[in-house]
Amino acid sequence: MITVTGSLAFDYIMDYPGVFAEHIMPDKIHQLNLSFLVNTLNKQKGGTAGNIAYNLALLKLPVSIVGTAGNDFSEYAKFLKENGVNTSGIKIIPDEPTSSAFITTDQKDNQIAAFYPGAMSQVHTVSLTSLTPKPDFSVISPNPPEAMVKFAEECRQLKIPYMFDPGMILPRLTNEQLLTGLKGATILIGNDYEMSLLKQKLSLTDQQLLEYVQILITTLGEKGSIIQTKNGNTVPTSGVGLPAGRQGFDSPEVFLPGRWEIKPAKPKEVLDPTGAGDAYRSGFMAGYTKGFDLKTCGQMGGVASCYAIEKYGTTSHKFTIEEFCERYKENFEEELNLG
Repeated sequence: MITVTGSLAFDYIMDYPGVFAEHIMPDKIHQLNLSFLVNTLNKQKGGTAGNIAYNLALLKLPVSIVGTAGNDFSEYAKFLKENGVNTSGIKIIPDEPTSSAFITTDQKDNQIAAFYPGAMSQVHTVSLTSLTPKPDFSVISPNPPEAMVKFAEECRQLKIPYMFDPGMILPRLTNEQLLTGLKGATILIGNDYEMSLLKQKLSLTDQQLLEYVQILITTLGEKGSIIQTKNGNTVPTSGVGLPAGRQGFDSPEVFLPGRWEIKPAKPKEVLDPTGAGDAYRSGFMAGYTKGFDLKTCGQMGGVASCYAIEKYGTTSHKFTIEEFCERYKENFEEELNLG
């Protein structure tokens, strides 16, 4: 079972038929006062935990969510259950609405977003320690900083390997909180902007980050992704390292060479980039938990992100395992067996 922590939210997605940069004057950046007239508005089920869990369920992995939602969550909860997500770890906060994200995307897929936490502000009241059975892996995606640190500490305490994904919360995390999340993480993931900001905050290079984590993933949008491991690093196949019994890792230790530049998969059309990063995480994790090599995992992430890009919203797409494997073969000219 993979357990995902993070936001559960309703996304209000808007499209701006222009380019943000054309309206931002460099000499006035210290006193912005901008308004954009959008031409579409869609309300969608989203949030990082919901998005990641939904895609993992499409890939037929057992997945659960630990988090908090509000008094308007019943329809979303039903949707998740019907699509194979275990929602028993979601606590309903009766006097708060579910979190809301307001996301505006321009013609170059740049985004400006605002987020109201709502019920997510009570996520510190839930815990991984109460889960039975214990998860095989946990994804720690954006939540209030104190909750992210708490979940990371619980993963180490329970010896649950985890992916640390600070995402949009990164600016609010102190250096101490960031380091607490990094220490002992199996995977650190972020887009190129987030990784640059993280390294700047901590004054660390990629190689120095790999002293804390085993696998470093930088997503590059339409340019693909980069996956790095510490050159010459040996990674245990059980305990806080990789999940025990991973296929293809039968020896007590496995050598992971240093860097893979993953080519992007090609979407059939680009309607909405929102949720593409969360879908990538799910595709990667689906391959990782099955013991595939890291290049294949990254390519699976790229294929999963295509499905999200091709639909408005972050959980409005669908695919079968057979369709996913065929799309993988079309993009990378390799067979993928997810049976």
